[in-house]
Amino acid sequence: MNIGTYTFEEFKEIARSFHGYPAPGLLIGGFMVEAVKRKMPEGTLFEAIVETKKCLPDAVQLLTLCSTGNGWMRVMNLGKYAVSLYDKHTGEGWRASIAVEKLKKFPEIEAWFLKLKAKQEQDTEKLFDEIKQAGDGILMLAPIVLKEQVVRKKHMTGIKVCPLCQEAYPSLDGAICRSCQGENPYLAEAGLCNAEFPGELKAVPVEQSVGRRALHDMTRIVKGESKGPAVHFGQVINAGDVCRLQQMGRSSIYIEGSGVNTEKWMHENDAALAFAEKMAGAGVYYKTPPQEGKIDFYAKEDGLLQIDGEMLHDFNLVPNVMCATRQNNILVEKDKAFAACRAIPLYLAREHFELAIACLNQGALLQVLPLKPARVGILVTGTEVYLGLIEDKFQPIIKSKVEKLNCEVVCSKIVNDDADAISKAVKQMTREGADLIITTAGLSVDPDDQTRNGLNRAGLVDALYGAPILPGAMMLLGRIQNAKVIGVPACALFFKVTSLDLLLPRVLAGQEITRQDLAAMAEGGFCLNCNACTFPKCPFGK
Repeated sequence: MNIGTYTFEEFKEIARSFHGYPAPGLLIGGFMVEAVKRKMPEGTLFEAIVETKKCLPDAVQLLTLCSTGNGWMRVMNLGKYAVSLYDKHTGEGWRASIAVEKLKKFPEIEAWFLKLKAKQEQDTEKLFDEIKQAGDGILMLAPIVLKEQVVRKKHMTGIKVCPLCQEAYPSLDGAICRSCQGENPYLAEAGLCNAEFPGELKAVPVEQSVGRRALHDMTRIVKGESKGPAVHFGQVINAGDVCRLQQMGRSSIYIEGSGVNTEKWMHENDAALAFAEKMAGAGVYYKTPPQEGKIDFYAKEDGLLQIDGEMLHDFNLVPNVMCATRQNNILVEKDKAFAACRAIPLYLAREHFELAIACLNQGALLQVLPLKPARVGILVTGTEVYLGLIEDKFQPIIKSKVEKLNCEVVCSKIVNDDADAISKAVKQMTREGADLIITTAGLSVDPDDQTRNGLNRAGLVDALYGAPILPGAMMLLGRIQNAKVIGVPACALFFKVTSLDLLLPRVLAGQEITRQDLAAMAEGGFCLNCNACTFPKCPFGK
């Protein structure tokens, strides 16, 4: 049986030349590729997906125009011996795989494919004969339609030159190339500066340091009592300091004027100050001078912490620098530290300093957004509450939460589970000046829950329903005219902390929350429901 325009023996020799030897998988792959090609309408511009990295990709490259080099063939290693050709515009095509039940007629192929025999026990010539005889008779063909995101081509990203190795690489990989990030497979890491300390820097005996200035902070630890600098950077050493340093176990120290080449090296304090100036954005301040080579960041006012996560990641990829922060999108208090940065060695190589600064040139790394106090309308839905059959406990809970964030409740209403009544109440709240409407209950999928219908009738837009947060998965976010809307599920009655506590500060800070933002909250979005709740000093929402 032929493989395309080739006889079996001709394709076998082509496989030997291209692949190194006529691998059984490549020969069977030839039949697979030709089988799906015949299914494609004539003139179709097609691309290929191969589900194994062994042998089969070579068959595609030998028999089609698709290759990994031109991007028309993608190897998605799913561990299956299968190949698909599909229309590059519509994603429609055909998939070929080996039908295991059909191998019963071909025992040598079966033993090879299912690894029933060791390689040295296989009869190679018999295996080739069975492959030639079987042809495409052992295949299973099926129509396929690819997912849109698979068909959609990834556009070429920008190209940068790595400051460490000076080679070009895709800019999406970060501030330095993946090789310099540690993925280099070679023993020698080209471009990385391994020097941790300037060789020209010399220490002097501590007793000879009197009258000289210390080159860095020197920490004294008294177990269970204190930890801090006993001698500060720039401090003039006196006789008492010598005694103290000797008690700390120091026999020599580094002093100013040691002859460091400042064109090649930068002192930790100078580097930290330069980093802090770039990192601090709106609502953030830092104190100087650095302490032990480190600078802490503080909030000017209570607010919502905003971190450029990509910038933070890129900065921390640079050797010998660091910045650590609290979690993004959490409330931080005025004058309390929430982040710190430093140059790790006493002297930082200039090339590392310049690279770190380059990571910080795209805007502020850290911001604290002020919360804008809202005029809140609380809408409680539920026929049983409306009729007085059960006591309303929602209003005091919501009132307490919003007032802690300096908001004012301007109106509260209770309506029954009727879409028109809910719509009418919401419109009345906007007329009364509410710019944040918090609705409670009626957000499940039960037929008699009408809150979402009522909000829609009132003009709800930009709606997001459902969040990967427990408790509070049936959360709703949206907008009606100029008022923001938060729909709170009934679980807020029974749990102290829910998705409302995570999302309310972000709404008050003016964030436009997207579905992608909600999806990112899945990690850390599972509350442990501790008997003694310590939120926000707990893992929830982090």
